[in-house]
Amino acid sequence: MADYHSDASQIQRANSTRDRLPAARSRVVHSCAMRIVSLLPSATEILFALGFDREIVGVSHECDFPARARTKTVVIHSRIPHDAPPAEIDRLVSEYVHRGESLYAVDAEVLEALAPDLIITQDLCHVCAASPDDLATALARFDRRPEVLCLNPQDLTDVWRDILWVGEESCRGPQAESLLEMIGARLGALERQIPPSAERPRVAFLEWLQPFYVGGHWVPEMIQVAGGEDALGKVRTPSFRVHLQDIVEAAPEILLIAPCGYTAQRARDEYLSMDLPEQWNAMPAVRNGRVYALEANSYFSRPGPRLSTGIEALAKLFHPAIEVSGEAEAAILPVSAGAHTRAASV
Repeated sequence: MADYHSDASQIQRANSTRDRLPAARSRVVHSCAMRIVSLLPSATEILFALGFDREIVGVSHECDFPARARTKTVVIHSRIPHDAPPAEIDRLVSEYVHRGESLYAVDAEVLEALAPDLIITQDLCHVCAASPDDLATALARFDRRPEVLCLNPQDLTDVWRDILWVGEESCRGPQAESLLEMIGARLGALERQIPPSAERPRVAFLEWLQPFYVGGHWVPEMIQVAGGEDALGKVRTPSFRVHLQDIVEAAPEILLIAPCGYTAQRARDEYLSMDLPEQWNAMPAVRNGRVYALEANSYFSRPGPRLSTGIEALAKLFHPAIEVSGEAEAAILPVSAGAHTRAASV
């Protein structure tokens, strides 16, 4: 297993090594008394972890952690109804993408009134959060354009690097380094608990259920670091659609239900509402009662500091004897054994 304590130390040194930062990096914001708008929930979490509060003046509708984030002015909304069923969400997303339309609406007047010095967005997934394209029209109204920081993490190293990048651009470099040191120490302590000779269970991580998608980007790496083997996903590759037969043939020993944006309870409820064929019940994970719903929205979907808690939660699932934080254990919700014993036609 990789030594993530050492890796975190290497990333810390990137704070003073310009070519380790993203190629799209522009100038550093020189004013430290700044007003910040975050259109990305993970960036909002990073900012609060770095000690910001009053400086954050605007957020997206999905920025809900920490609780203080909910008190900030919302400047962007989704065009997808929040209570739409999964299959309907998938259909609407496909239609918007096919028409070349954004899933998000920026309130240009509110954004202009907030007069931010720095806006943080992403260009990783135009389905999950607002992108630079969504800002284009709104920014055209500004007499003085704010700095725009665009994050695009592909794996865990990118996530840790982005913490340093946000710290640098917001004049909180030392705080970002300290945060990375804590994450590195935490993962290093976890690694030392997992015997190198321990068996690695085959894992299927389902990021969406109707239709089925498997987790990508940093998720397969999280599984690897935690002592498992991803049976379907690929590191640094976006989440992709699979068929039921693909999952069955992968024969996972552990099945993780973690739809993007869902709580563990909602994930479990959706899974239990599905009619699945007998061949599904024959999978080792289902047959042995090793199906779990996860707090995806907190610990897996968002590329921020709490991915370390997600890794702890996975490690506890794969190797029950190890000790992890109470927060990590609470991220796991077992799905009742035998919930899908009734067969349905394929």
